[in-house]
Amino acid sequence: MSNAELATSYAALILADDGVDITADKLQTLIKAASVDDVEPIWTSLFAKALEGKNVKDLLLNVGSGGGGAAAPVSGGAGGGAGDAAPEEKPEEKKEEEKEESDEDMGFGLFD
Repeated sequence: MSNAELATSYAALILADDGVDITADKLQTLIKAASVDDVEPIWTSLFAKALEGKNVKDLLLNVGSGGGGAAAPVSGGAGGGAGDAAPEEKPEEKKEEEKEESDEDMGFGLFD
């Protein structure tokens, strides 16, 4: 990570910690106040657009939580009338895994 990216990241964290909206102008002001001279304005614009409308504190708190798969829908177990028929679920098709080519298939081995 370059100095420009680090300086912009730290400036964004400072603004988020203070509860201030993250804009390119505010990021640039903080970076100049810190006497970091080699930051091009494109970095502050990119960071401001990327963090627009996002809660940076929540992003930091959830950095380790993986997305995981979506929860499977639960079929209704309660008794219902004839009009409450649930659509049938289709079984998932198994994907065939391709065999990886080994070195032997290519005509050479590890110790040849």
